Amino acid sequence: MLQVPYTNNRGMATLIALIMVGMLTLIGIAAVSTSDDEVKVAGNDLQATRAFYAAESGLDIAAAGLVEEFELNGMPPATMPAGSDEINGCTVTYEAKKTASGERKVLSNGNLAGLYGAIDSYAAISVGTDNLARSSVELAQTFEAALVPIFQFAVFYNDDLEFSPGADMTLIGRIHSNGDMYLQSKTTLKMDSYVSANGNIFHGRKSAGIVSDGDVQIKNAKGQYESMKQGSDWLDSKDAWWKDSSLARWNGRVKDDAHDQKALDMNLTSGDDPRKLIEPAAGNPDSYENKASLKFINNQAYEYQSGSWVNVTAAMTALGVITNNPDKFFDQREADFVDAFELDIKKLYESGYGPDNGVIYYHTDAAAGQYPALRLKNGEEVGAPLTIASNNPVYTLGNFNTTNKQPVSILSDALTFLSANWDDTKGALLKTDRPASNTTVNCSYITGAGESSALTYGGGFENLVRLLEDWSGNRTLSWTGSAAKMWESMQANGLFGTTYFNEPKRNWKYDSNLDDPNNLPPESPVARVFQRTGWKQQYVGYKTEIDSLL
Repeated sequence: MLQVPYTNNRGMATLIALIMVGMLTLIGIAAVSTSDDEVKVAGNDLQATRAFYAAESGLDIAAAGLVEEFELNGMPPATMPAGSDEINGCTVTYEAKKTASGERKVLSNGNLAGLYGAIDSYAAISVGTDNLARSSVELAQTFEAALVPIFQFAVFYNDDLEFSPGADMTLIGRIHSNGDMYLQSKTTLKMDSYVSANGNIFHGRKSAGIVSDGDVQIKNAKGQYESMKQGSDWLDSKDAWWKDSSLARWNGRVKDDAHDQKALDMNLTSGDDPRKLIEPAAGNPDSYENKASLKFINNQAYEYQSGSWVNVTAAMTALGVITNNPDKFFDQREADFVDAFELDIKKLYESGYGPDNGVIYYHTDAAAGQYPALRLKNGEEVGAPLTIASNNPVYTLGNFNTTNKQPVSILSDALTFLSANWDDTKGALLKTDRPASNTTVNCSYITGAGESSALTYGGGFENLVRLLEDWSGNRTLSWTGSAAKMWESMQANGLFGTTYFNEPKRNWKYDSNLDDPNNLPPESPVARVFQRTGWKQQYVGYKTEIDSLL
Protein backbone atom coordinates (compact mmCIF):
# COMPACT_ATOMS: atom_id res chain seq x y z
CA MET A 1 0.00 0.00 0.00
CA LEU A 2 1.35 3.39 -1.07
CA GLN A 3 2.26 5.66 1.87
CA VAL A 4 1.70 9.50 1.57
CA PRO A 5 4.22 11.39 3.64
CA TYR A 6 2.76 13.54 6.38
CA THR A 7 3.25 17.34 5.89
CA ASN A 8 3.21 19.68 8.93
CA ASN A 9 1.14 22.93 8.10
CA ARG A 10 1.17 24.25 11.58
CA GLY A 11 2.06 28.04 11.71
CA MET A 12 0.82 28.83 8.17
CA ALA A 13 -2.35 30.46 9.42
CA THR A 14 -0.33 32.57 11.83
CA LEU A 15 1.93 33.72 9.02
CA ILE A 16 -1.00 34.73 6.82
CA ALA A 17 -2.59 36.52 9.73
CA LEU A 18 0.62 38.44 10.37
CA ILE A 19 0.85 39.43 6.69
CA MET A 20 -2.73 40.65 6.74
CA VAL A 21 -2.14 42.64 9.89
CA GLY A 22 0.93 44.21 8.30
CA MET A 23 -0.95 45.15 5.18
CA LEU A 24 -3.79 46.67 7.20
CA THR A 25 -1.26 48.56 9.27
CA LEU A 26 0.36 50.01 6.16
CA ILE A 27 -3.05 50.96 4.77
CA GLY A 28 -3.93 52.57 8.08
CA ILE A 29 -0.66 54.50 8.17
CA ALA A 30 -1.24 55.68 4.59
CA ALA A 31 -4.79 56.71 5.41
CA VAL A 32 -3.66 58.64 8.47
CA SER A 33 -0.93 60.31 6.43
CA THR A 34 -3.36 61.22 3.65
CA SER A 35 -5.85 62.53 6.16
CA ASP A 36 -3.15 64.60 7.79
CA ASP A 37 -2.12 66.01 4.40
CA GLU A 38 -5.72 66.85 3.59
CA VAL A 39 -6.10 68.60 6.91
CA LYS A 40 -2.97 70.58 6.19
CA VAL A 41 -4.16 71.43 2.66
CA ALA A 42 -7.57 72.44 3.99
CA GLY A 43 -5.86 74.54 6.62
CA ASN A 44 -3.63 76.20 4.05
CA ASP A 45 -6.63 76.80 1.83
CA LEU A 46 -8.53 78.35 4.73
CA GLN A 47 -5.56 80.58 5.55
CA ALA A 48 -5.19 81.58 1.90
CA THR A 49 -8.92 82.31 1.65
CA ARG A 50 -8.75 84.43 4.77
CA ALA A 51 -5.76 86.29 3.36
CA PHE A 52 -7.55 86.73 0.03
CA TYR A 53 -10.59 88.38 1.57
CA ALA A 54 -8.36 90.59 3.70
CA ALA A 55 -6.45 91.65 0.57
CA GLU A 56 -9.72 92.28 -1.24
CA SER A 57 -10.95 94.56 1.51
CA GLY A 58 -7.72 96.56 1.36
CA LEU A 59 -8.00 96.80 -2.42
CA ASP A 60 -11.55 98.10 -2.06
CA ILE A 61 -10.35 100.81 0.33
CA ALA A 62 -7.52 101.93 -1.97
CA ALA A 63 -9.71 101.82 -5.10
CA ALA A 64 -12.58 103.68 -3.42
CA GLY A 65 -10.21 106.48 -2.45
CA LEU A 66 -9.28 106.94 -6.10
CA VAL A 67 -12.74 106.51 -7.59
CA GLU A 68 -14.54 108.81 -5.15
CA GLU A 69 -12.14 111.70 -5.69
CA PHE A 70 -12.31 111.39 -9.47
CA GLU A 71 -16.09 111.16 -9.49
CA LEU A 72 -16.51 114.15 -7.17
CA ASN A 73 -13.74 116.44 -8.38
CA GLY A 74 -12.40 114.95 -11.60
CA MET A 75 -8.89 114.66 -10.24
CA PRO A 76 -6.79 112.30 -8.13
CA PRO A 77 -6.72 112.74 -4.35
CA ALA A 78 -4.11 115.12 -2.97
CA THR A 79 -2.77 112.24 -0.88
CA MET A 80 -2.90 108.78 -2.39
CA PRO A 81 -4.72 106.13 -0.33
CA ALA A 82 -2.33 103.98 1.71
CA GLY A 83 -2.40 102.18 5.04
CA SER A 84 -2.71 98.90 6.91
CA ASP A 85 -5.29 97.19 9.10
CA GLU A 86 -6.04 94.01 11.08
CA ILE A 87 -8.97 92.05 9.65
CA ASN A 88 -10.18 88.62 10.84
CA GLY A 89 -6.78 87.44 12.02
CA CYS A 90 -4.97 88.89 9.02
CA THR A 91 -2.84 91.92 8.36
CA VAL A 92 -3.68 93.89 5.22
CA THR A 93 -1.43 96.53 3.68
CA TYR A 94 -2.61 98.60 0.72
CA GLU A 95 -1.66 101.61 -1.36
CA ALA A 96 -2.46 103.40 -4.63
CA LYS A 97 -0.06 105.11 -6.97
CA LYS A 98 0.11 106.81 -10.36
CA THR A 99 2.02 104.53 -12.71
CA ALA A 100 2.07 106.61 -15.92
CA SER A 101 1.35 110.24 -16.76
CA GLY A 102 0.06 111.91 -19.92
CA GLU A 103 0.35 108.94 -22.25
CA ARG A 104 -1.29 109.70 -25.58
CA LYS A 105 -2.92 106.57 -26.84
CA VAL A 106 -6.14 104.89 -27.92
CA LEU A 107 -8.36 103.63 -25.10
CA SER A 108 -8.58 99.86 -25.18
CA ASN A 109 -11.17 99.29 -22.44
CA GLY A 110 -14.65 100.41 -21.51
CA ASN A 111 -17.40 102.08 -23.48
CA LEU A 112 -14.98 104.51 -25.13
CA ALA A 113 -12.63 101.85 -26.50
CA GLY A 114 -11.21 103.06 -29.80
CA LEU A 115 -11.15 106.77 -28.91
CA TYR A 116 -7.93 108.71 -28.46
CA GLY A 117 -7.04 110.36 -25.17
CA ALA A 118 -4.33 111.69 -22.90
CA ILE A 119 -4.16 109.06 -20.18
CA ASP A 120 -2.86 108.91 -16.63
CA SER A 121 -2.63 105.37 -15.29
CA TYR A 122 -3.10 104.32 -11.66
CA ALA A 123 -2.80 101.08 -9.72
CA ALA A 124 -4.17 100.00 -6.36
CA ILE A 125 -2.40 97.03 -4.73
CA SER A 126 -3.23 95.20 -1.52
CA VAL A 127 -1.50 92.36 0.36
CA GLY A 128 -3.38 90.27 2.91
CA THR A 129 -1.34 88.01 5.23
CA ASP A 130 -2.66 85.41 7.68
CA ASN A 131 -1.08 86.20 11.05
CA LEU A 132 -0.64 82.52 12.08
CA ALA A 133 0.70 80.78 9.02
CA ARG A 134 1.90 83.89 7.14
CA SER A 135 -0.02 82.73 4.08
CA SER A 136 -0.20 85.78 1.80
CA VAL A 137 -2.27 86.98 -1.16
CA GLU A 138 -1.57 90.04 -3.34
CA LEU A 139 -4.29 91.66 -5.48
CA ALA A 140 -4.00 94.53 -7.96
CA GLN A 141 -6.49 96.72 -9.80
CA THR A 142 -5.62 99.21 -12.54
CA PHE A 143 -7.37 102.42 -13.62
CA GLU A 144 -7.17 105.03 -16.37
CA ALA A 145 -7.99 108.73 -16.08
CA ALA A 146 -8.40 109.93 -19.66
CA LEU A 147 -8.98 113.32 -21.24
CA VAL A 148 -10.88 112.53 -24.44
CA PRO A 149 -11.37 115.25 -27.07
CA ILE A 150 -15.08 115.96 -27.55
CA PHE A 151 -14.51 116.38 -31.28
CA GLN A 152 -14.03 112.63 -31.71
CA PHE A 153 -17.82 112.30 -31.62
CA ALA A 154 -20.00 113.02 -34.63
CA VAL A 155 -22.67 114.20 -32.17
CA PHE A 156 -22.30 114.84 -28.44
CA TYR A 157 -25.12 116.15 -26.23
CA ASN A 158 -24.71 117.15 -22.61
CA ASP A 159 -28.43 116.53 -22.05
CA ASP A 160 -31.31 114.81 -23.85
CA LEU A 161 -30.73 114.22 -27.56
CA GLU A 162 -33.57 114.09 -30.10
CA PHE A 163 -33.61 113.11 -33.76
CA SER A 164 -36.70 113.66 -35.88
CA PRO A 165 -35.56 114.51 -39.42
CA GLY A 166 -38.14 114.87 -42.17
CA ALA A 167 -35.82 113.89 -45.02
CA ASP A 168 -33.53 110.86 -45.22
CA MET A 169 -30.52 111.36 -42.94
CA THR A 170 -27.38 109.30 -42.44
CA LEU A 171 -24.93 110.11 -39.67
CA ILE A 172 -21.36 108.85 -39.87
CA GLY A 173 -19.54 108.66 -36.52
CA ARG A 174 -20.16 108.11 -32.82
CA ILE A 175 -23.24 109.60 -31.14
CA HIS A 176 -23.49 110.15 -27.38
CA SER A 177 -25.94 111.75 -24.97
CA ASN A 178 -25.41 112.44 -21.28
CA GLY A 179 -29.20 112.23 -20.93
CA ASP A 180 -31.91 110.28 -22.72
CA MET A 181 -31.99 109.75 -26.49
CA TYR A 182 -35.14 109.90 -28.64
CA LEU A 183 -34.91 108.52 -32.18
CA GLN A 184 -37.45 108.75 -34.96
CA SER A 185 -37.71 109.75 -38.61
CA LYS A 186 -40.39 110.55 -41.17
CA THR A 187 -38.43 108.54 -43.75
CA THR A 188 -35.12 106.86 -42.80
CA LEU A 189 -32.53 107.73 -40.17
CA LYS A 190 -29.27 105.78 -40.29
CA MET A 191 -26.43 105.78 -37.77
CA ASP A 192 -23.29 103.93 -38.71
CA SER A 193 -21.29 103.83 -35.47
CA TYR A 194 -21.62 103.58 -31.69
CA VAL A 195 -24.80 105.05 -30.18
CA SER A 196 -24.69 105.62 -26.41
CA ALA A 197 -26.71 107.40 -23.74
CA ASN A 198 -26.20 107.80 -20.03
CA GLY A 199 -30.00 107.66 -19.70
CA ASN A 200 -32.37 105.61 -21.86
CA ILE A 201 -32.75 105.18 -25.60
CA PHE A 202 -36.32 105.50 -26.90
CA HIS A 203 -38.09 105.37 -30.21
CA GLY A 204 -40.37 108.39 -30.57
CA ARG A 205 -40.13 111.93 -29.31
CA LYS A 206 -39.65 113.65 -26.00
CA SER A 207 -42.14 116.41 -26.68
CA ALA A 208 -45.78 116.24 -27.63
CA GLY A 209 -46.53 115.59 -31.27
CA ILE A 210 -46.77 112.91 -33.90
CA VAL A 211 -44.55 109.85 -33.52
CA SER A 212 -43.24 109.06 -37.00
CA ASP A 213 -43.04 105.50 -38.23
CA GLY A 214 -40.05 105.98 -40.53
CA ASP A 215 -37.21 103.53 -40.21
CA VAL A 216 -34.36 103.97 -37.68
CA GLN A 217 -31.30 101.87 -38.47
CA ILE A 218 -28.06 101.41 -36.57
CA LYS A 219 -25.04 99.58 -37.96
CA ASN A 220 -23.91 96.55 -35.96
CA ALA A 221 -20.35 95.32 -35.40
CA LYS A 222 -20.59 93.22 -38.59
CA GLY A 223 -21.16 96.34 -40.68
CA GLN A 224 -24.85 95.64 -41.27
CA TYR A 225 -27.65 98.14 -40.62
CA GLU A 226 -30.24 96.70 -38.22
CA SER A 227 -33.57 98.42 -37.67
CA MET A 228 -34.98 99.32 -34.27
CA LYS A 229 -38.22 97.92 -35.63
CA GLN A 230 -38.78 94.21 -36.10
CA GLY A 231 -42.28 93.36 -37.29
CA SER A 232 -44.67 95.77 -35.62
CA ASP A 233 -42.62 96.36 -32.45
CA TRP A 234 -39.89 98.90 -31.73
CA LEU A 235 -36.92 97.73 -29.67
CA ASP A 236 -35.96 100.41 -27.14
CA SER A 237 -35.44 100.91 -23.40
CA LYS A 238 -39.11 100.27 -22.66
CA ASP A 239 -38.72 96.67 -23.85
CA ALA A 240 -38.45 94.14 -20.99
CA TRP A 241 -35.62 92.37 -22.84
CA TRP A 242 -33.91 95.53 -24.02
CA LYS A 243 -30.44 94.84 -22.63
CA ASP A 244 -30.01 91.35 -24.05
CA SER A 245 -31.93 92.01 -27.26
CA SER A 246 -29.97 95.18 -28.07
CA LEU A 247 -26.68 93.37 -27.47
CA ALA A 248 -27.76 90.60 -29.83
CA ARG A 249 -29.02 92.99 -32.53
CA TRP A 250 -26.17 95.52 -32.56
CA ASN A 251 -23.29 93.54 -30.99
CA GLY A 252 -22.62 96.07 -28.23
CA ARG A 253 -22.67 99.18 -30.42
CA VAL A 254 -25.84 100.51 -28.75
CA LYS A 255 -25.52 101.22 -25.03
CA ASP A 256 -27.46 103.11 -22.39
CA ASP A 257 -27.93 103.00 -18.63
CA ALA A 258 -28.94 99.33 -18.81
CA HIS A 259 -25.48 98.59 -20.22
CA ASP A 260 -23.75 100.73 -17.55
CA GLN A 261 -23.00 103.59 -19.95
CA LYS A 262 -21.64 106.50 -17.92
CA ALA A 263 -21.97 110.24 -18.47
CA LEU A 264 -18.99 112.04 -19.96
CA ASP A 265 -18.21 115.25 -18.11
CA MET A 266 -16.29 118.24 -19.39
CA ASN A 267 -12.88 118.87 -17.84
CA LEU A 268 -13.82 122.06 -15.99
CA THR A 269 -12.24 123.67 -12.95
CA SER A 270 -15.12 125.93 -11.90
CA GLY A 271 -18.04 123.55 -11.54
CA ASP A 272 -20.02 121.52 -14.01
CA ASP A 273 -21.48 124.23 -16.28
CA PRO A 274 -19.95 123.85 -19.77
CA ARG A 275 -21.25 127.28 -20.81
CA LYS A 276 -18.43 128.72 -18.74
CA LEU A 277 -16.26 127.96 -21.77
CA ILE A 278 -17.75 130.87 -23.73
CA GLU A 279 -18.52 133.30 -20.92
CA PRO A 280 -16.15 136.19 -20.09
CA ALA A 281 -12.97 135.51 -18.15
CA ALA A 282 -13.72 137.57 -15.03
CA GLY A 283 -13.82 135.04 -12.19
CA ASN A 284 -13.99 132.25 -14.76
CA PRO A 285 -10.82 130.18 -15.26
CA ASP A 286 -12.55 127.99 -17.88
CA SER A 287 -13.25 130.86 -20.30
CA TYR A 288 -11.75 130.75 -23.78
CA GLU A 289 -11.01 134.43 -23.29
CA ASN A 290 -8.13 133.18 -21.12
CA LYS A 291 -6.85 131.11 -24.05
CA ALA A 292 -7.23 133.71 -26.81
CA SER A 293 -4.46 135.75 -28.43
CA LEU A 294 -6.99 137.92 -30.31
CA LYS A 295 -10.29 139.08 -28.85
CA PHE A 296 -13.18 141.39 -29.63
CA ILE A 297 -14.87 142.89 -26.57
CA ASN A 298 -17.79 145.32 -26.95
CA ASN A 299 -16.83 146.06 -30.57
CA GLN A 300 -13.19 146.73 -29.71
CA ALA A 301 -10.33 144.58 -31.03
CA TYR A 302 -7.41 143.55 -28.81
CA GLU A 303 -4.26 141.66 -29.75
CA TYR A 304 -1.98 140.04 -27.19
CA GLN A 305 1.48 141.48 -27.74
CA SER A 306 4.55 140.94 -25.53
CA GLY A 307 2.56 140.03 -22.46
CA SER A 308 -0.18 142.67 -22.66
CA TRP A 309 -3.37 143.42 -24.58
CA VAL A 310 -3.12 146.15 -27.24
CA ASN A 311 -6.17 147.86 -28.76
CA VAL A 312 -5.92 147.38 -32.55
CA THR A 313 -9.48 148.39 -33.45
CA ALA A 314 -8.52 151.33 -35.67
CA ALA A 315 -5.97 149.35 -37.66
CA MET A 316 -8.23 146.32 -38.21
CA THR A 317 -11.14 148.56 -39.17
CA ALA A 318 -9.05 150.49 -41.68
CA LEU A 319 -7.93 147.23 -43.29
CA GLY A 320 -11.53 146.00 -43.55
CA VAL A 321 -10.90 143.05 -41.23
CA ILE A 322 -13.72 144.05 -38.89
CA THR A 323 -16.92 146.02 -39.45
CA ASN A 324 -19.53 146.98 -36.87
CA ASN A 325 -23.01 146.96 -38.45
CA PRO A 326 -25.97 147.75 -36.14
CA ASP A 327 -29.29 146.35 -37.41
CA LYS A 328 -27.49 144.66 -40.30
CA PHE A 329 -30.19 142.07 -41.09
CA PHE A 330 -33.40 140.60 -39.70
CA ASP A 331 -33.49 137.16 -38.05
CA GLN A 332 -37.07 135.85 -38.24
CA ARG A 333 -36.53 133.18 -35.61
CA GLU A 334 -35.42 135.81 -33.11
CA ALA A 335 -37.86 138.38 -34.51
CA ASP A 336 -35.11 140.95 -34.18
CA PHE A 337 -32.52 142.87 -36.18
CA VAL A 338 -29.00 141.55 -35.70
CA ASP A 339 -26.30 144.01 -34.65
CA ALA A 340 -23.59 142.24 -36.62
CA PHE A 341 -19.94 142.55 -35.79
CA GLU A 342 -18.45 141.16 -38.99
CA LEU A 343 -15.08 139.44 -39.21
CA ASP A 344 -13.62 139.02 -42.69
CA ILE A 345 -11.67 135.76 -42.44
CA LYS A 346 -9.77 136.28 -45.70
CA LYS A 347 -8.57 139.75 -44.71
CA LEU A 348 -7.81 138.58 -41.17
CA TYR A 349 -5.00 136.39 -42.44
CA GLU A 350 -3.93 138.64 -45.29
CA SER A 351 -3.45 141.50 -42.82
CA GLY A 352 -1.29 139.46 -40.45
CA TYR A 353 -3.81 139.68 -37.61
CA GLY A 354 -4.52 135.96 -37.52
CA PRO A 355 -4.26 134.83 -33.88
CA ASP A 356 -0.81 133.55 -32.94
CA ASN A 357 -2.16 130.51 -31.10
CA GLY A 358 -5.24 130.08 -33.29
CA VAL A 359 -7.82 131.19 -30.68
CA ILE A 360 -10.23 134.14 -31.02
CA TYR A 361 -12.73 135.24 -28.36
CA TYR A 362 -15.79 137.47 -28.89
CA HIS A 363 -18.19 139.09 -26.43
CA THR A 364 -20.49 142.09 -26.65
CA ASP A 365 -22.86 143.18 -23.90
CA ALA A 366 -26.48 143.14 -25.07
CA ALA A 367 -28.01 146.51 -24.23
CA ALA A 368 -31.77 147.02 -24.25
CA GLY A 369 -33.18 146.67 -27.76
CA GLN A 370 -29.95 145.19 -29.15
CA TYR A 371 -29.16 141.74 -30.44
CA PRO A 372 -25.36 141.56 -30.89
CA ALA A 373 -23.77 138.71 -32.81
CA LEU A 374 -20.57 137.78 -34.61
CA ARG A 375 -20.79 137.08 -38.36
CA LEU A 376 -17.98 135.36 -40.25
CA LYS A 377 -17.70 136.22 -43.94
CA ASN A 378 -15.29 135.44 -46.78
CA GLY A 379 -14.39 132.27 -44.94
CA GLU A 380 -13.91 129.93 -47.89
CA GLU A 381 -10.22 129.70 -47.04
CA VAL A 382 -9.12 129.87 -43.43
CA GLY A 383 -5.43 130.62 -43.25
CA ALA A 384 -4.51 128.41 -40.29
CA PRO A 385 -6.04 126.15 -37.61
CA LEU A 386 -8.63 128.26 -35.80
CA THR A 387 -10.98 128.20 -32.81
CA ILE A 388 -13.55 130.96 -32.33
CA ALA A 389 -15.41 131.17 -29.00
CA SER A 390 -18.31 133.58 -28.61
CA ASN A 391 -20.61 134.37 -25.71
CA ASN A 392 -23.01 135.72 -28.36
CA PRO A 393 -24.65 134.02 -31.35
CA VAL A 394 -22.48 133.35 -34.42
CA TYR A 395 -23.48 133.36 -38.11
CA THR A 396 -21.43 132.02 -41.00
CA LEU A 397 -22.07 133.45 -44.46
CA GLY A 398 -21.55 131.24 -47.52
CA ASN A 399 -19.09 128.39 -47.92
CA PHE A 400 -16.76 128.12 -44.97
CA ASN A 401 -13.33 126.43 -44.75
CA THR A 402 -13.75 124.69 -48.10
CA THR A 403 -10.37 125.59 -49.68
CA ASN A 404 -7.23 124.10 -48.11
CA LYS A 405 -9.38 122.87 -45.25
CA GLN A 406 -8.03 123.59 -41.75
CA PRO A 407 -8.94 122.24 -38.30
CA VAL A 408 -11.57 124.79 -37.26
CA SER A 409 -14.09 124.98 -34.43
CA ILE A 410 -16.78 127.44 -33.34
CA LEU A 411 -18.14 127.65 -29.78
CA SER A 412 -21.17 129.91 -29.47
CA ASP A 413 -24.42 130.76 -27.74
CA ALA A 414 -26.16 129.75 -30.99
CA LEU A 415 -24.95 129.00 -34.52
CA THR A 416 -26.65 129.86 -37.82
CA PHE A 417 -25.50 128.88 -41.31
CA LEU A 418 -26.43 131.37 -44.06
CA SER A 419 -25.94 130.28 -47.66
CA ALA A 420 -23.95 132.24 -50.23
CA ASN A 421 -27.32 133.34 -51.66
CA TRP A 422 -28.33 135.13 -48.46
CA ASP A 423 -29.49 138.75 -48.98
CA ASP A 424 -29.49 141.00 -45.91
CA THR A 425 -32.34 143.06 -47.34
CA LYS A 426 -34.73 140.08 -47.46
CA GLY A 427 -34.53 138.90 -43.88
CA ALA A 428 -38.04 140.10 -43.01
CA LEU A 429 -39.71 138.76 -46.17
CA LEU A 430 -41.44 135.41 -46.66
CA LYS A 431 -39.12 132.41 -46.48
CA THR A 432 -39.80 131.68 -50.15
CA ASP A 433 -38.21 135.07 -50.93
CA ARG A 434 -34.99 133.80 -49.41
CA PRO A 435 -33.97 130.82 -51.58
CA ALA A 436 -30.76 129.21 -50.38
CA SER A 437 -27.92 127.94 -52.57
CA ASN A 438 -25.92 124.76 -52.08
CA THR A 439 -23.50 125.45 -49.26
CA THR A 440 -20.62 123.59 -47.63
CA VAL A 441 -19.30 124.22 -44.11
CA ASN A 442 -16.32 122.36 -42.66
CA CYS A 443 -15.97 122.97 -38.94
CA SER A 444 -16.54 121.40 -35.58
CA TYR A 445 -18.85 123.27 -33.26
CA ILE A 446 -20.26 123.42 -29.76
CA THR A 447 -23.40 125.47 -29.40
CA GLY A 448 -26.71 125.89 -27.59
CA ALA A 449 -30.35 125.29 -28.38
CA GLY A 450 -33.75 125.43 -26.76
CA GLU A 451 -35.12 122.43 -24.92
CA SER A 452 -38.21 120.51 -25.94
CA SER A 453 -41.14 120.81 -23.58
CA ALA A 454 -44.39 118.92 -23.25
CA LEU A 455 -45.88 121.24 -25.90
CA THR A 456 -42.98 122.33 -28.12
CA TYR A 457 -40.20 120.61 -30.07
CA GLY A 458 -36.74 122.10 -29.59
CA GLY A 459 -35.70 121.16 -33.11
CA GLY A 460 -33.53 118.14 -32.41
CA PHE A 461 -30.03 117.62 -33.71
CA GLU A 462 -31.17 118.08 -37.29
CA ASN A 463 -31.91 121.73 -36.39
CA LEU A 464 -29.12 122.35 -33.89
CA VAL A 465 -27.54 124.60 -36.51
CA ARG A 466 -30.17 127.23 -37.24
CA LEU A 467 -31.35 128.10 -40.76
CA LEU A 468 -33.27 131.11 -42.09
CA GLU A 469 -33.73 130.29 -45.79
CA ASP A 470 -35.79 128.19 -48.18
CA TRP A 471 -33.72 125.05 -48.80
CA SER A 472 -36.46 123.13 -50.60
CA GLY A 473 -36.02 121.86 -54.14
CA ASN A 474 -33.22 119.46 -53.16
CA ARG A 475 -30.83 122.23 -52.18
CA THR A 476 -28.02 120.68 -50.16
CA LEU A 477 -26.33 121.78 -46.97
CA SER A 478 -23.08 119.84 -46.65
CA TRP A 479 -21.31 119.80 -43.32
CA THR A 480 -18.25 117.90 -42.13
CA GLY A 481 -16.89 118.05 -38.60
CA SER A 482 -18.04 117.23 -35.08
CA ALA A 483 -21.12 118.70 -33.38
CA ALA A 484 -21.95 119.17 -29.71
CA LYS A 485 -24.81 120.75 -27.80
CA MET A 486 -23.57 121.68 -24.33
CA TRP A 487 -25.95 124.33 -23.06
CA GLU A 488 -29.22 126.13 -23.61
CA SER A 489 -28.92 129.32 -25.62
CA MET A 490 -29.12 132.34 -23.34
CA GLN A 491 -29.33 135.10 -25.97
CA ALA A 492 -30.75 133.40 -29.07
CA ASN A 493 -33.90 132.11 -27.42
CA GLY A 494 -36.43 132.23 -30.27
CA LEU A 495 -38.47 129.03 -30.45
CA PHE A 496 -37.88 126.49 -33.18
CA GLY A 497 -40.38 126.48 -36.01
CA THR A 498 -40.68 126.08 -39.77
CA THR A 499 -42.32 129.39 -40.64
CA TYR A 500 -38.96 130.99 -41.38
CA PHE A 501 -37.15 128.18 -43.27
CA ASN A 502 -37.58 124.99 -45.27
CA GLU A 503 -35.22 122.17 -44.45
CA PRO A 504 -32.37 121.23 -46.79
CA LYS A 505 -31.08 117.96 -48.08
CA ARG A 506 -28.53 117.22 -45.37
CA ASN A 507 -25.18 115.80 -46.36
CA TRP A 508 -23.71 115.67 -42.87
CA LYS A 509 -20.85 113.54 -41.63
CA TYR A 510 -18.13 113.27 -39.04
CA ASP A 511 -14.68 114.44 -40.16
CA SER A 512 -12.49 111.36 -39.80
CA ASN A 513 -9.40 113.60 -39.88
CA LEU A 514 -10.26 114.39 -36.25
CA ASP A 515 -9.24 110.84 -35.32
CA ASP A 516 -5.66 112.13 -35.58
CA PRO A 517 -4.95 114.40 -32.57
CA ASN A 518 -2.70 116.51 -34.79
CA ASN A 519 -5.80 117.53 -36.75
CA LEU A 520 -7.83 118.83 -33.82
CA PRO A 521 -8.67 122.56 -33.71
CA PRO A 522 -6.61 124.66 -31.27
CA GLU A 523 -7.47 124.15 -27.59
CA SER A 524 -10.14 121.57 -28.37
CA PRO A 525 -12.28 120.86 -25.27
CA VAL A 526 -12.06 117.45 -23.64
CA ALA A 527 -14.25 115.17 -21.55
CA ARG A 528 -12.75 113.45 -18.53
CA VAL A 529 -13.23 109.75 -18.05
CA PHE A 530 -12.16 107.55 -15.15
CA GLN A 531 -12.51 103.82 -15.58
CA ARG A 532 -11.29 100.50 -14.22
CA THR A 533 -9.15 98.68 -16.76
CA GLY A 534 -8.06 95.46 -15.04
CA TRP A 535 -7.96 93.23 -11.95
CA LYS A 536 -5.60 90.39 -11.15
CA GLN A 537 -4.33 88.19 -8.36
CA GLN A 538 -0.58 88.64 -8.28
CA TYR A 539 0.30 85.56 -6.18
CA VAL A 540 -0.69 83.29 -3.34
CA GLY A 541 2.21 82.18 -1.18
CA TYR A 542 4.11 82.26 2.06
CA LYS A 543 5.79 85.45 3.16
CA THR A 544 8.00 86.22 6.09
CA GLU A 545 7.39 89.95 5.79
CA ILE A 546 5.37 92.43 3.77
CA ASP A 547 7.39 93.59 0.79
CA SER A 548 7.09 97.02 -0.82
CA LEU A 549 3.85 97.03 -2.78
CA LEU A 550 4.65 99.30 -5.69
